[in-house]
Amino acid sequence: MAWLLSVQRLKIDMTDTTYSFPANQLLTYGDCREVEFHKWPNYPEELGITSEHIPELIRIALDKTWYEEDADETVECWANIHAIRTLGQLKAEEAIEPLLSLFDNQDDDWISDNLPKVYGMIGAKAIPVLSEYLANPENEMFARVSASASLEKIAANYPETRAECVAIISKELEKFTENDPEFNDFLVGTLIDLKAVESAPLIEQAFAADCVEILMNGDWDDVQVDLGLKSADELPRRERSWFYEVPAPSGFMETSSKSSQKSKPNKKAKRKQAAKSRQQNRKKK
Repeated sequence: MAWLLSVQRLKIDMTDTTYSFPANQLLTYGDCREVEFHKWPNYPEELGITSEHIPELIRIALDKTWYEEDADETVECWANIHAIRTLGQLKAEEAIEPLLSLFDNQDDDWISDNLPKVYGMIGAKAIPVLSEYLANPENEMFARVSASASLEKIAANYPETRAECVAIISKELEKFTENDPEFNDFLVGTLIDLKAVESAPLIEQAFAADCVEILMNGDWDDVQVDLGLKSADELPRRERSWFYEVPAPSGFMETSSKSSQKSKPNKKAKRKQAAKSRQQNRKKK
């Protein structure tokens, strides 16, 4: 076994001389698409990575090498995803602020899908930083959406933080007349996912002011059903207003060589699918 470890270590050292063992094992760990998306390996246990390696993990996560177009087909291009996940599993509070810069990398589905889960693992210490990021209108809209999703994950993993996270997201929705209606739609979706019945009066106000797009969550009637305030039978007989029947955009799941595996469709996935499609269409204009 010792000789095998030596061979593996030599292979890694030949691939990269910037990062040291054991963190550099992530450079050749493999293609994330080869395992089920939600089943992360236990990196610390499997590779012997501990909290003392956090600074190096942050460097790997932020290394621009992995984001270059010509790196997309190399095994090393997955190193940043492995590093980000490892930081989450280590609950690395030191990574809270550095990882914020990755929110801007919305073209990489793997980054935008993994970061909220990572912040959700890190927990309550990330809330103030994410709150500040979400509240800053100078940050790109979809990056702010990722910050909101991160707060949702924290609330899901740490129920004692739910009220605080709901309050932060609701505070952003209070600016519904200033916000882009599409951004309001995402905030409403996050509050739905948190079952934030306490925010229902605010959501109703935003809809009444015609400040929420209805593509992803539907109209106020639909939202009431999703929050459990009404049953579908109580609504007028009609089609639900959002896009249940809209087909997936052509090539959606193949936007990059790192695009995630297909999963069973659900409402949250469809919201994201529509958002990605709209984001890409906006870039083409």
